[in-house]
Amino acid sequence: MSNPHQNAITQLETVAAVLRQSYEDKESFDAAIDQLKTPDRVIEGKLRIRMDDGKVKTFQAYRSQHNNAVGPYKGGIRFHQNVTKEEVMALSTWMTWKCSVTGIPYGGGKGGVIVDPKKLSQGELQRLSRAYALFVAPHIGPWTDIPAPDVNTDGQIMAWMVDEYETAAKKRYKTLVENPIATFTGKPLLLGGSKGRTEATGLGGFYVFENLAKKMKLKKGATIAVQGFGNVGYWFAYFANKAGYKVVALSDSRGGIYSAAGLDPEKVLAHKEAGGTVGSYKGKQITNAELLELDVDVLVPAALENVLTKENAGKVKAQLVLEMANGPTTPEADEILAKKGITVIPDVLANAGGVTVSYFEWVQNLQGYYWEKELVLERLKGLMDEATDRMWQLKNDTKVTSRVATYMSAVKKVVDTMLLRGNEE
Repeated sequence: MSNPHQNAITQLETVAAVLRQSYEDKESFDAAIDQLKTPDRVIEGKLRIRMDDGKVKTFQAYRSQHNNAVGPYKGGIRFHQNVTKEEVMALSTWMTWKCSVTGIPYGGGKGGVIVDPKKLSQGELQRLSRAYALFVAPHIGPWTDIPAPDVNTDGQIMAWMVDEYETAAKKRYKTLVENPIATFTGKPLLLGGSKGRTEATGLGGFYVFENLAKKMKLKKGATIAVQGFGNVGYWFAYFANKAGYKVVALSDSRGGIYSAAGLDPEKVLAHKEAGGTVGSYKGKQITNAELLELDVDVLVPAALENVLTKENAGKVKAQLVLEMANGPTTPEADEILAKKGITVIPDVLANAGGVTVSYFEWVQNLQGYYWEKELVLERLKGLMDEATDRMWQLKNDTKVTSRVATYMSAVKKVVDTMLLRGNEE
């Protein structure tokens, strides 16, 4: 299995080699890059939870804080059985670039717990969520580190964490915690969440795609395959379908479906929520591996990392790969896709809509003033369009790949801020 943190370091080194020539003080530049290869801090701990049967079970937990030169650490919390220390380190690194790409004033963070939440009761899930909030309480805050939902976590879990941070943590640490509402994002609307946050990641990716479709002269009716039918994959597919593009393949963790005539994501979701699976919807059943190799115009990996590898990248037929998942393409696969002339839009741009609207939520929480949905989406589109235009211009000017162009802009901003602060040593 590819080491995701090593992948993140390899990506950074590739971009640093291009950027280095433009820096007069190469020693300071090199020191900043070396610092960025390792998170500022990785917090590790064991969460002891009383299960419904009365037994106590222990779960391994992490929080990685990558870099805060530009602003507080920001990033989600995932509950998944395959969480590793290397994974959260990589994800926190990618979050730094993701925030930098769209120009929001955050650095990267990411948390995780090794657990299969499907095996927990609602009560056990709440106790685990509260235990995690206590675990990170000394290390987070609205100006320090702002967690959010990620894989297998949601607004309800954020609500439990906000409550634990505000009440139990206050008792435990004998001090008032600063603005608990602004310390977590992705919250329900009733608890200070932002309108538009639910669809933000998928919609942000669609804004990037729509902008690129014009630049690449992709016509309406272009075919799209989406791997992953969670929140992100669903909303991307929903907006693409509404705009007149043809979503021909969808999948979830249990398999997928293909229909040359096109699929309606709303109907597929209704089928799934009624107890079915994506793969049991009408059409041709396919595997997740087969979906990646379909003859389509656009491939959207929106599940987990490392699904495009050196073993299957040569079989990808899409003209455009839009990374809606975090780290779905290994560096070896990236090289193969580039040689094939396939445009790959990296995750740190494609799925930055979620953290962008989380930033809007944080701003609203700090002000105690809340925006209408139209304003949220208008501001989201503006930032995503600006980031996409900036990447495309740099790509054309320097003749590098879309990933390198995106990273050049993001890494340069973080390095320059570190050099201004003088904290690259």
